[in-house]
Amino acid sequence: MHHANEILLSLFIVFVAAQIGAEIAQRLKLPGVVGEIAAGCVIGPSLLGWITPEQIASGTPLDVLSEIGVVLLLFSVGLETRLEDLKKVGNSAMLVGVLGVLLPFGMGAFWAHTSGYPWGKSMFVAAAFVATSAGITARVLQELGVLQRVESKVILGAAVIDDILAMLLLGVVVSLQGGEGFNLGHLLMVLAGAIGFIAVIGWGGTRVMRWNSTWLDKPRSVYSPLLIVLALCLGLAYVSTLFGLAAIIGAFLAGMIASETRQQHTLETQFQPLLALLTPFFFVLTGSKINLHLLANTDALIALTVVTLIAIISKLLGGFLGALSLGRLGATIVGFGMVPRGEVGVVIASLGLAAGVFNDEMYAIIVAMSLLTAMVTPPVLAWLLRRTADAQPRAT
Repeated sequence: MHHANEILLSLFIVFVAAQIGAEIAQRLKLPGVVGEIAAGCVIGPSLLGWITPEQIASGTPLDVLSEIGVVLLLFSVGLETRLEDLKKVGNSAMLVGVLGVLLPFGMGAFWAHTSGYPWGKSMFVAAAFVATSAGITARVLQELGVLQRVESKVILGAAVIDDILAMLLLGVVVSLQGGEGFNLGHLLMVLAGAIGFIAVIGWGGTRVMRWNSTWLDKPRSVYSPLLIVLALCLGLAYVSTLFGLAAIIGAFLAGMIASETRQQHTLETQFQPLLALLTPFFFVLTGSKINLHLLANTDALIALTVVTLIAIISKLLGGFLGALSLGRLGATIVGFGMVPRGEVGVVIASLGLAAGVFNDEMYAIIVAMSLLTAMVTPPVLAWLLRRTADAQPRAT
């Protein structure tokens, strides 16, 4: 039972730590998200212990706020993304999504097998290398105001494809742990359902909203459009989980639907206070989930270094090859944009630990890899985007 005063204290600690971390990062010319994740490492169980493992466990108030925060973040990103723009980069996004899953999965499975795991468990370990954390990259793109760039469209489109393929791969490797093999027919049905959901909501919803969005103005409250699209966001976030997809996919689609309304700019402005309040909880909790004590030996640190390098190189290579049509610099931006694993790797690591696939040390290594990729990517991505902006000829 969580006492109200304890909950309020934990909310205060996390929120203030996020603001301090973001301020320090920005003064160092780094994206604020880096400071928020670092703040989570500092106040979490590994260092100061101001936030305990029990307070960040699944279903706790902090965890719920964290989930709502990332859902609203992806909705706001969708609000600045139009379906027509994504369709223009569809081929590149598909190629980036597919290669960005196959290469990390193959390299991760090979490393795990050479480290002593049988192939079945190696594939479970490899699943943690696969799924990109769209929330982290989206925050960087949003902070820099580059969501309208073609590289950003490719990254966001590829992240949706990435999530579908990662979900299917996870279904396969989980079924293999029970020794029953996998049901191809069931997986094909899940795939069809996920694609159908995205197609119907993304294509159908945007067309309906484009055709008539005046009904948003009919309620009398000035905040009625905001409240209606918030309900849409939360509803589609929930429905997407019924199809085996991450909640953020439904939220992103809801944002794309809302982007077709004539109230788009008003909604963006009204959304900013909500983002400022809630998204820091997601990034601080992401950083707080690492256990540094389990990594305090040479073997674990070596393994962490190798795993992190594999995670970065495999995603970077997959994204780069898939986006070569954008040029080498554009392809590099896309590649780095797909690198963060963040909360996705943490979730898969938790499933592997609960299933007895690997021990506490391997769990800590995978979680640390997920967080390191989340911290390394933003400053590199920001530098690359600023470099391309400087290189572009100025309008005359």
